[in-house]
Amino acid sequence: MRNLWVHMTGPDRPGVLGRLLEGVADLGLELTDVEQVSVGDRLILVFAVRSPVELTDAHAGLSDLGNELGLTVELRDERRPATPDGHVLMVVTVLGEPVPATGLAQVGQMLARHGANIRRVETLARRRLHCVEMLATVPLPAVADLTRDLLAVATGAEFDVAVQEEGLGRRAKRLVVMDVDSTLIQAEVIDELAAAAGVKEQCAAITLRAMNGELDFPAALAERVALLKGLPVSALEEVRGRIAYTEGARSLVRVLKEMGYRIGILSGGFTYFTDRFQAELGLDYAFANVLEVDGDTLTGRTAGPIVDGARKADLVREIAAREGIRLDQVIAIGDGANDLPMMGLAGLGIAFNAKPRVRQMAPYSINRKGLDAILFLLGVREEEIERVEARVG
Repeated sequence: MRNLWVHMTGPDRPGVLGRLLEGVADLGLELTDVEQVSVGDRLILVFAVRSPVELTDAHAGLSDLGNELGLTVELRDERRPATPDGHVLMVVTVLGEPVPATGLAQVGQMLARHGANIRRVETLARRRLHCVEMLATVPLPAVADLTRDLLAVATGAEFDVAVQEEGLGRRAKRLVVMDVDSTLIQAEVIDELAAAAGVKEQCAAITLRAMNGELDFPAALAERVALLKGLPVSALEEVRGRIAYTEGARSLVRVLKEMGYRIGILSGGFTYFTDRFQAELGLDYAFANVLEVDGDTLTGRTAGPIVDGARKADLVREIAAREGIRLDQVIAIGDGANDLPMMGLAGLGIAFNAKPRVRQMAPYSINRKGLDAILFLLGVREEEIERVEARVG
Protein backbone atom coordinates (compact mmCIF):
# COMPACT_ATOMS: atom_id res chain seq x y z
CA MET A 1 0.00 0.00 0.00
CA ARG A 2 1.08 3.59 -0.65
CA ASN A 3 0.96 6.25 2.06
CA LEU A 4 -0.48 9.43 0.55
CA TRP A 5 -0.94 12.91 1.97
CA VAL A 6 -3.84 14.92 0.57
CA HIS A 7 -4.09 18.72 0.93
CA MET A 8 -7.46 20.33 0.11
CA THR A 9 -8.25 24.05 0.25
CA GLY A 10 -11.28 26.11 -0.71
CA PRO A 11 -14.50 27.67 0.58
CA ASP A 12 -15.80 26.31 3.87
CA ARG A 13 -19.38 25.23 4.37
CA PRO A 14 -21.33 22.63 6.38
CA GLY A 15 -21.09 19.00 5.24
CA VAL A 16 -17.70 19.14 3.50
CA LEU A 17 -15.88 16.76 5.85
CA GLY A 18 -18.75 14.26 5.91
CA ARG A 19 -18.94 14.08 2.11
CA LEU A 20 -15.17 13.87 1.88
CA LEU A 21 -14.95 10.90 4.24
CA GLU A 22 -17.76 9.20 2.36
CA GLY A 23 -15.87 9.73 -0.91
CA VAL A 24 -12.62 8.40 0.57
CA ALA A 25 -14.44 5.23 1.63
CA ASP A 26 -16.01 4.86 -1.85
CA LEU A 27 -12.52 5.00 -3.38
CA GLY A 28 -11.37 2.13 -1.17
CA LEU A 29 -8.85 4.31 0.66
CA GLU A 30 -7.99 3.84 4.35
CA LEU A 31 -7.96 7.10 6.31
CA THR A 32 -5.05 7.20 8.81
CA ASP A 33 -4.89 10.87 9.83
CA VAL A 34 -6.88 14.05 9.35
CA GLU A 35 -6.57 17.73 10.36
CA GLN A 36 -8.90 20.59 9.47
CA VAL A 37 -8.54 24.33 10.01
CA SER A 38 -11.05 27.01 9.09
CA VAL A 39 -9.72 30.55 8.62
CA GLY A 40 -12.54 32.99 7.99
CA ASP A 41 -14.62 31.33 5.27
CA ARG A 42 -11.68 29.28 3.93
CA LEU A 43 -11.07 25.61 4.67
CA ILE A 44 -7.66 23.94 4.92
CA LEU A 45 -7.98 20.17 5.13
CA VAL A 46 -5.07 17.74 5.31
CA PHE A 47 -5.47 13.98 5.59
CA ALA A 48 -3.45 10.82 5.09
CA VAL A 49 -4.66 7.65 3.40
CA ARG A 50 -3.29 4.23 2.56
CA SER A 51 -4.01 3.47 -1.09
CA PRO A 52 -4.09 -0.04 -2.58
CA VAL A 53 -4.34 1.47 -6.09
CA GLU A 54 -1.82 3.31 -8.23
CA LEU A 55 -1.00 6.86 -7.29
CA THR A 56 -2.49 8.23 -10.53
CA ASP A 57 -5.77 6.40 -9.93
CA ALA A 58 -6.04 7.66 -6.37
CA HIS A 59 -5.21 11.19 -7.50
CA ALA A 60 -7.87 11.08 -10.20
CA GLY A 61 -10.55 9.92 -7.75
CA LEU A 62 -9.59 12.48 -5.13
CA SER A 63 -9.39 15.26 -7.72
CA ASP A 64 -12.91 14.45 -8.87
CA LEU A 65 -14.05 14.53 -5.24
CA GLY A 66 -12.36 17.90 -4.77
CA ASN A 67 -14.06 19.30 -7.88
CA GLU A 68 -17.41 18.15 -6.54
CA LEU A 69 -16.75 19.97 -3.26
CA GLY A 70 -15.21 23.06 -4.90
CA LEU A 71 -11.79 22.36 -3.35
CA THR A 72 -8.30 22.48 -4.81
CA VAL A 73 -6.50 19.17 -4.33
CA GLU A 74 -2.78 18.49 -3.93
CA LEU A 75 -1.63 14.89 -3.40
CA ARG A 76 1.84 13.99 -2.13
CA ASP A 77 3.37 10.55 -2.07
CA GLU A 78 5.30 11.05 1.17
CA ARG A 79 5.49 10.21 4.84
CA ARG A 80 4.57 13.05 7.13
CA PRO A 81 7.35 13.39 9.72
CA ALA A 82 6.54 12.78 13.35
CA THR A 83 8.62 14.48 15.99
CA PRO A 84 12.19 13.71 14.86
CA ASP A 85 14.50 11.76 17.15
CA GLY A 86 16.34 14.06 19.52
CA HIS A 87 13.58 16.67 19.30
CA VAL A 88 10.73 17.65 21.61
CA LEU A 89 7.40 19.35 20.94
CA MET A 90 7.24 22.78 22.57
CA VAL A 91 4.35 25.22 22.89
CA VAL A 92 5.22 28.91 22.60
CA THR A 93 2.46 31.24 23.83
CA VAL A 94 2.68 34.92 22.86
CA LEU A 95 0.41 37.42 24.67
CA GLY A 96 -0.10 41.11 24.01
CA GLU A 97 -2.54 43.98 23.75
CA PRO A 98 -2.09 43.40 20.84
CA VAL A 99 0.90 41.28 19.82
CA PRO A 100 2.82 43.39 17.29
CA ALA A 101 3.77 41.78 13.98
CA THR A 102 7.40 42.62 14.77
CA GLY A 103 7.08 40.62 17.98
CA LEU A 104 5.80 37.53 16.20
CA ALA A 105 8.59 37.96 13.64
CA GLN A 106 11.18 38.03 16.44
CA VAL A 107 9.72 34.88 17.98
CA GLY A 108 9.72 33.11 14.60
CA GLN A 109 13.29 34.16 13.88
CA MET A 110 14.46 32.99 17.29
CA LEU A 111 12.82 29.60 16.77
CA ALA A 112 14.56 29.24 13.40
CA ARG A 113 17.90 30.31 14.90
CA HIS A 114 17.72 27.40 17.33
CA GLY A 115 16.74 24.86 14.67
CA ALA A 116 13.08 24.69 15.69
CA ASN A 117 10.44 23.86 13.10
CA ILE A 118 7.00 25.44 13.58
CA ARG A 119 4.30 22.82 13.09
CA ARG A 120 1.18 24.84 13.90
CA VAL A 121 0.18 28.43 14.61
CA GLU A 122 -3.21 29.21 16.17
CA THR A 123 -4.87 32.34 17.51
CA LEU A 124 -6.46 31.68 20.91
CA ALA A 125 -7.71 35.24 21.56
CA ARG A 126 -8.14 38.32 19.43
CA ARG A 127 -10.48 40.72 21.22
CA ARG A 128 -9.66 42.08 24.68
CA LEU A 129 -6.29 40.33 24.57
CA HIS A 130 -4.34 38.94 21.64
CA CYS A 131 -2.86 35.46 22.09
CA VAL A 132 -1.01 33.40 19.50
CA GLU A 133 0.07 29.82 20.21
CA MET A 134 2.85 28.11 18.24
CA LEU A 135 3.66 24.41 18.31
CA ALA A 136 7.23 23.63 17.26
CA THR A 137 9.68 20.73 17.24
CA VAL A 138 12.87 21.79 18.99
CA PRO A 139 16.23 19.97 19.20
CA LEU A 140 16.60 18.79 22.79
CA PRO A 141 20.02 20.42 23.31
CA ALA A 142 18.54 23.79 22.23
CA VAL A 143 15.52 23.86 24.58
CA ALA A 144 17.15 25.72 27.49
CA ASP A 145 18.87 28.31 25.28
CA LEU A 146 15.76 28.82 23.17
CA THR A 147 13.61 29.37 26.26
CA ARG A 148 16.10 31.87 27.67
CA ASP A 149 16.39 33.76 24.37
CA LEU A 150 12.62 33.91 23.82
CA LEU A 151 12.12 35.35 27.31
CA ALA A 152 14.86 37.88 26.55
CA VAL A 153 13.05 38.90 23.36
CA ALA A 154 9.94 39.72 25.41
CA THR A 155 11.81 41.61 28.13
CA GLY A 156 10.92 45.27 27.82
CA ALA A 157 8.68 44.55 24.83
CA GLU A 158 4.93 44.97 24.56
CA PHE A 159 4.21 41.26 24.73
CA ASP A 160 4.83 38.21 26.93
CA VAL A 161 6.23 34.83 25.89
CA ALA A 162 5.84 31.50 27.68
CA VAL A 163 7.53 28.27 26.58
CA GLN A 164 6.23 24.88 27.72
CA GLU A 165 6.76 21.30 26.65
CA GLU A 166 3.68 19.93 24.91
CA GLY A 167 2.31 16.72 26.36
CA LEU A 168 0.17 15.25 29.09
CA GLY A 169 1.93 17.31 31.74
CA ARG A 170 0.61 20.54 30.27
CA ARG A 171 -2.96 19.24 30.17
CA ALA A 172 -2.93 17.39 33.49
CA LYS A 173 -2.88 20.35 35.90
CA ARG A 174 -5.43 19.95 38.70
CA LEU A 175 -4.73 22.55 41.42
CA VAL A 176 -4.23 26.32 41.30
CA VAL A 177 -2.86 28.22 44.29
CA MET A 178 -2.39 31.97 44.19
CA ASP A 179 -1.24 34.91 46.24
CA VAL A 180 -3.84 37.51 47.21
CA ASP A 181 -2.44 41.04 47.56
CA SER A 182 -1.67 42.54 44.10
CA THR A 183 -2.57 39.19 42.53
CA LEU A 184 -6.15 38.19 43.29
CA ILE A 185 -6.96 41.72 44.46
CA GLN A 186 -5.80 45.19 43.39
CA ALA A 187 -4.47 46.25 46.77
CA GLU A 188 -2.00 45.55 49.56
CA VAL A 189 -4.27 44.99 52.57
CA ILE A 190 -1.65 45.92 55.17
CA ASP A 191 -1.20 49.31 53.47
CA GLU A 192 -4.95 49.91 53.46
CA LEU A 193 -5.20 49.03 57.16
CA ALA A 194 -2.23 51.27 57.94
CA ALA A 195 -3.95 54.14 56.15
CA ALA A 196 -7.10 53.54 58.22
CA ALA A 197 -4.99 53.60 61.38
CA GLY A 198 -3.20 56.80 60.31
CA VAL A 199 0.21 55.08 60.13
CA LYS A 200 0.62 54.64 56.39
CA GLU A 201 4.02 56.35 56.16
CA GLN A 202 5.48 54.33 59.05
CA CYS A 203 4.16 51.12 57.49
CA ALA A 204 5.63 52.03 54.09
CA ALA A 205 9.04 52.66 55.70
CA ILE A 206 9.03 49.15 57.21
CA THR A 207 8.03 47.67 53.85
CA LEU A 208 10.95 49.47 52.20
CA ARG A 209 13.38 48.05 54.79
CA ALA A 210 12.05 44.56 54.06
CA MET A 211 12.46 45.06 50.31
CA ASN A 212 16.05 46.19 50.93
CA GLY A 213 16.77 42.98 52.81
CA GLU A 214 17.02 44.63 56.22
CA LEU A 215 14.04 42.64 57.56
CA ASP A 216 12.69 39.21 56.74
CA PHE A 217 8.97 38.75 56.14
CA PRO A 218 7.95 37.65 59.67
CA ALA A 219 9.85 40.55 61.27
CA ALA A 220 8.40 43.07 58.82
CA LEU A 221 4.90 41.70 59.35
CA ALA A 222 5.23 41.89 63.14
CA GLU A 223 6.41 45.52 63.02
CA ARG A 224 3.61 46.58 60.69
CA VAL A 225 0.88 44.75 62.60
CA ALA A 226 2.12 46.38 65.81
CA LEU A 227 1.28 49.74 64.24
CA LEU A 228 -2.37 48.62 64.00
CA LYS A 229 -2.82 48.24 67.76
CA GLY A 230 -6.10 49.78 68.82
CA LEU A 231 -7.62 49.85 65.32
CA PRO A 232 -11.36 49.08 65.59
CA VAL A 233 -12.43 45.80 64.01
CA SER A 234 -15.14 47.77 62.20
CA ALA A 235 -12.35 49.46 60.16
CA LEU A 236 -11.53 46.09 58.59
CA GLU A 237 -14.96 45.88 57.02
CA GLU A 238 -14.61 49.44 55.72
CA VAL A 239 -11.30 48.47 54.10
CA ARG A 240 -12.89 45.33 52.64
CA GLY A 241 -15.53 47.50 50.97
CA ARG A 242 -12.81 49.42 49.09
CA ILE A 243 -10.93 46.38 47.80
CA ALA A 244 -11.56 45.30 44.20
CA TYR A 245 -10.67 42.01 42.57
CA THR A 246 -8.06 42.12 39.85
CA GLU A 247 -9.53 42.29 36.35
CA GLY A 248 -10.25 38.78 35.11
CA ALA A 249 -10.04 37.18 38.58
CA ARG A 250 -13.67 36.06 38.68
CA SER A 251 -13.43 34.79 35.11
CA LEU A 252 -10.28 32.81 35.92
CA VAL A 253 -11.95 31.15 38.89
CA ARG A 254 -15.15 30.36 36.98
CA VAL A 255 -13.33 28.72 34.08
CA LEU A 256 -10.97 26.76 36.33
CA LYS A 257 -13.91 25.44 38.33
CA GLU A 258 -15.64 24.48 35.07
CA MET A 259 -12.48 22.53 34.18
CA GLY A 260 -12.55 20.70 37.50
CA TYR A 261 -9.63 22.44 39.20
CA ARG A 262 -9.25 22.82 42.95
CA ILE A 263 -8.39 26.43 43.84
CA GLY A 264 -6.70 27.89 46.90
CA ILE A 265 -5.38 31.27 48.04
CA LEU A 266 -2.24 31.54 50.16
CA SER A 267 -1.72 34.99 51.60
CA GLY A 268 0.73 36.87 53.74
CA GLY A 269 -2.30 39.04 54.57
CA PHE A 270 -5.11 38.27 56.96
CA THR A 271 -7.88 35.68 57.34
CA TYR A 272 -10.50 38.40 57.95
CA PHE A 273 -10.21 39.18 54.22
CA THR A 274 -9.24 35.81 52.70
CA ASP A 275 -12.17 34.05 54.39
CA ARG A 276 -14.50 36.50 52.65
CA PHE A 277 -12.76 36.10 49.30
CA GLN A 278 -13.07 32.33 49.65
CA ALA A 279 -16.81 32.56 50.33
CA GLU A 280 -17.48 35.08 47.56
CA LEU A 281 -15.57 33.18 44.87
CA GLY A 282 -16.33 29.63 46.03
CA LEU A 283 -12.68 28.70 46.55
CA ASP A 284 -11.62 25.39 48.05
CA TYR A 285 -8.82 26.61 50.33
CA ALA A 286 -7.75 29.86 51.99
CA PHE A 287 -4.78 30.39 54.30
CA ALA A 288 -3.51 33.65 55.79
CA ASN A 289 -2.36 35.24 59.05
CA VAL A 290 -4.77 35.70 61.96
CA LEU A 291 -5.11 39.18 63.46
CA GLU A 292 -5.47 38.96 67.21
CA VAL A 293 -8.49 40.82 68.60
CA ASP A 294 -9.28 42.03 72.11
CA GLY A 295 -12.94 42.98 72.30
CA ASP A 296 -13.60 45.30 69.39
CA THR A 297 -10.01 46.32 68.62
CA LEU A 298 -6.81 44.82 67.26
CA THR A 299 -4.05 43.97 69.74
CA GLY A 300 -1.23 44.66 67.29
CA ARG A 301 -0.26 40.99 67.18
CA THR A 302 -1.00 37.93 65.07
CA ALA A 303 -1.96 34.50 66.34
CA GLY A 304 -0.68 31.17 65.05
CA PRO A 305 1.95 30.38 62.42
CA ILE A 306 3.01 33.12 59.99
CA VAL A 307 2.24 32.53 56.31
CA ASP A 308 5.53 33.48 54.69
CA GLY A 309 7.27 32.06 51.60
CA ALA A 310 8.32 28.83 53.29
CA ARG A 311 4.86 28.33 54.79
CA LYS A 312 3.25 28.86 51.37
CA ALA A 313 5.43 26.10 49.91
CA ASP A 314 4.51 23.78 52.81
CA LEU A 315 0.82 24.54 52.27
CA VAL A 316 1.12 23.65 48.58
CA ARG A 317 2.55 20.27 49.58
CA GLU A 318 -0.18 19.73 52.19
CA ILE A 319 -3.06 20.64 49.85
CA ALA A 320 -1.66 18.55 47.00
CA ALA A 321 -1.23 15.54 49.29
CA ARG A 322 -4.76 15.97 50.68
CA GLU A 323 -6.21 16.11 47.16
CA GLY A 324 -4.03 13.29 45.79
CA ILE A 325 -2.47 15.68 43.27
CA ARG A 326 1.18 15.56 42.17
CA LEU A 327 3.22 18.75 42.53
CA ASP A 328 3.80 18.84 38.77
CA GLN A 329 0.01 19.16 38.45
CA VAL A 330 0.01 22.41 40.46
CA ILE A 331 -0.11 25.98 39.11
CA ALA A 332 1.21 28.66 41.49
CA ILE A 333 0.62 32.38 40.83
CA GLY A 334 2.04 35.36 42.68
CA ASP A 335 3.84 38.68 42.43
CA GLY A 336 6.28 38.83 45.33
CA ALA A 337 9.56 37.28 46.44
CA ASN A 338 7.70 35.31 49.12
CA ASP A 339 5.78 33.58 46.31
CA LEU A 340 8.92 32.23 44.63
CA PRO A 341 9.19 29.09 46.83
CA MET A 342 5.73 27.88 45.83
CA MET A 343 6.30 28.89 42.19
CA GLY A 344 9.47 26.81 42.08
CA LEU A 345 7.66 23.86 43.64
CA ALA A 346 4.74 23.88 41.19
CA GLY A 347 4.61 22.35 37.74
CA LEU A 348 3.72 25.81 36.39
CA GLY A 349 4.89 28.81 38.41
CA ILE A 350 3.72 32.20 37.12
CA ALA A 351 4.80 35.67 38.19
CA PHE A 352 1.81 37.95 37.59
CA ASN A 353 2.63 41.65 37.10
CA ALA A 354 5.58 41.11 39.42
CA LYS A 355 8.59 43.23 40.24
CA PRO A 356 11.58 42.81 37.86
CA ARG A 357 13.58 40.65 40.28
CA VAL A 358 10.66 38.26 40.76
CA ARG A 359 10.00 38.08 37.01
CA GLN A 360 13.61 37.14 36.42
CA MET A 361 13.51 34.34 38.99
CA ALA A 362 10.05 32.93 38.25
CA PRO A 363 9.64 30.08 35.75
CA TYR A 364 6.97 32.03 33.80
CA SER A 365 5.88 35.65 33.75
CA ILE A 366 2.72 37.45 32.58
CA ASN A 367 2.44 41.22 32.56
CA ARG A 368 -1.16 41.72 31.45
CA LYS A 369 -4.09 43.52 33.07
CA GLY A 370 -6.33 40.48 33.33
CA LEU A 371 -5.64 37.54 35.63
CA ASP A 372 -7.59 35.32 33.23
CA ALA A 373 -4.72 35.67 30.72
CA ILE A 374 -3.24 32.72 32.59
CA LEU A 375 -5.88 30.49 30.98
CA PHE A 376 -4.17 30.90 27.61
CA LEU A 377 -1.08 29.15 28.97
CA LEU A 378 -3.36 26.14 29.43
CA GLY A 379 -4.51 26.32 25.80
CA VAL A 380 -7.99 27.65 26.66
CA ARG A 381 -9.54 29.68 23.84
CA GLU A 382 -11.23 33.04 24.16
CA GLU A 383 -14.53 31.58 22.90
CA GLU A 384 -14.48 28.95 25.66
CA ILE A 385 -14.00 31.62 28.33
CA GLU A 386 -16.88 33.65 26.87
CA ARG A 387 -19.19 30.63 26.86
CA VAL A 388 -18.57 30.06 30.56
CA GLU A 389 -19.13 33.75 31.30
CA ALA A 390 -22.38 33.78 29.31
CA ARG A 391 -23.67 30.74 31.16
CA VAL A 392 -22.88 31.84 34.71
CA GLY A 393 -23.60 35.53 34.12
